[in-house]
Amino acid sequence: MQPKEIVAQFIAGIHAQRLDEAKALLAEEGFEYVGPNMRFLNRDDMLSYQFGMVAIQKDLILRQLSADGEHVFAILDYQTHFEPIGDVRLAVWFRVQGDKIQTVEAFYNAAVVENMLGGNLPSANP
Repeated sequence: MQPKEIVAQFIAGIHAQRLDEAKALLAEEGFEYVGPNMRFLNRDDMLSYQFGMVAIQKDLILRQLSADGEHVFAILDYQTHFEPIGDVRLAVWFRVQGDKIQTVEAFYNAAVVENMLGGNLPSANP
C-alpha cells in the first residue's frame, strides 16, 4: 500500500470509531504524535486520548489528502456534539515508513481543546 492509502485507511478508522483498525496502521516502535498542546510517544496513549473524544465526535470530514513520498498531508473538519467547541479544523502531517504511520503532527486551534478539557491536558511519559 502507498503512504496515502495507509493514511486514508487510518482516517477512515478514526471516522468510523474502529480504533483497533486505526491502531494497526500505527508504528509500534518509535511512534510520535505532536499537537499544539499535547505529545504522545506511543500509539496506545494517543488512541486512549482519541477514545475519550469519541463521545463528542459527530463527524470527521476529510477535505483534502495529498502525498509527497512518505509525507502525507490531510485537511479535516472535526465536527463535535460539544457545543462550546463546535467544529475544529485540522491540518495533519503524517510520515509513513514501510507500511506504518511513524509520526503524526496535528495543527489546530489549541485554545479550543484547552478550554474543553479545563486545562487538564495529557502529556507524554517518556
